[in-house]
Amino acid sequence: MAKFKVLVTDYEYQTLEYEERIIKAIDGELLKAQCRTEEEVITAARGVDALLVQYAPISRQVFSARPELKAVARYGVGVDVIDLEAATEHGVCVVNVPDYCEDEVADQTLSLLLACARKTILLNNYLKKGNWDYQIAQPIYRLKGKKLGLLGFGKIPRNLAAKAVALGLEVIAYDPYVEQQLAEQLGVELLQLEQVLKRADFVSVHLPLNEKTRYLLAEEEFKMMKRSAYLINTARGAVIAEKALINALRRGDLAGAALDVTEKEPINQDNPLLQLDNTIITPHVGWYSEEAQIELQTKAAQGVADVLLGKKPAYLVNQSVWNQVS
Repeated sequence: MAKFKVLVTDYEYQTLEYEERIIKAIDGELLKAQCRTEEEVITAARGVDALLVQYAPISRQVFSARPELKAVARYGVGVDVIDLEAATEHGVCVVNVPDYCEDEVADQTLSLLLACARKTILLNNYLKKGNWDYQIAQPIYRLKGKKLGLLGFGKIPRNLAAKAVALGLEVIAYDPYVEQQLAEQLGVELLQLEQVLKRADFVSVHLPLNEKTRYLLAEEEFKMMKRSAYLINTARGAVIAEKALINALRRGDLAGAALDVTEKEPINQDNPLLQLDNTIITPHVGWYSEEAQIELQTKAAQGVADVLLGKKPAYLVNQSVWNQVS
């Protein structure tokens, strides 16, 4: 009988061979499920020591019903599907993988920015309808010298900033948790949120979703932005108040938006965003490359394995819990 049991609550990957290898090496058994609700998680997690979770909700009810849990690992950077406060109260280590897709998300953001600037999708769609006419995309402005405003200045936006500067963009940023000196070293001007919104030609969202950032961008914020500006989001959909964005795009308060994330995923097919010519939407693909996916699965499983072996994991989110369990 295996010493440990680890449940993958839900997953979209074609193989779990990386997790299998790591969990087997610690005398563990990997169980698999496709849970969508907390009730399904509670049922599937009976007698389990740790969870690997993609989208399933790991709520206070889950921790209360399964007090034997020692670790929960999130496949990704954000941990908004996990009740961190409840996890800490129950002595459960929460781990994530904050560094697996820095290049991928930065590249996705840059590709969306370029598509907005050159109106690539609009031109492609109209041409396929029989319109050979560049004038339908007017106006298009030169990219060099335009301002990219970053909301959040962690690892991914710093990666993006270096690539943007190489294209001739000027970079400004808002992040109340970053020191001015660090931003200046990277050639980025650190400003207040309102200043970034007013000055930027492209506003790119790189914020985690929490109580302070939910619907951070709404009607008032969109009215601050230039009418020629584009909004790009590769972070979390609910940082943006979607109905307010739709209204702003319809009124022409913004030139357009490019979203890799939406409030509800998958997006409802009757969502008005899908009908707007000045909006680009991709299916939360920014994190993905073959290399990134392998790194994600490997590091998430290793985080769980470390906790079960009594080792402090490299990416412990709720640091204060370690004194309770070590």
